[in-house]
Amino acid sequence: MITRDDVAYVARLSRVQLDDADLDRFAPHLQSILSYVEKLNELDVSAVEPTAHVLPLRNVAGVDDAAPSLANEDALRSAPRTSDGFFHVPPVIE
Repeated sequence: MITRDDVAYVARLSRVQLDDADLDRFAPHLQSILSYVEKLNELDVSAVEPTAHVLPLRNVAGVDDAAPSLANEDALRSAPRTSDGFFHVPPVIE
């Protein structure tokens, strides 16, 4: 059975401040959650293959191949402002 001390301990670990009324109010909720988790532990999942995600996702990004690109001078040619061979942009956050 979950006690007020258990709730206070979890609150302290979570860095959540609870008053006495909250400790009494959350104890049955925490007990209910832990009872549900205990029920889940009873399930036989030995035939279920472990997954990292619930959907069969795969990486759809393309191959990252190095390829020739613009020379630095060509890239900076149409820039409104440059500084030491780099694009110069105004600050976003002041």
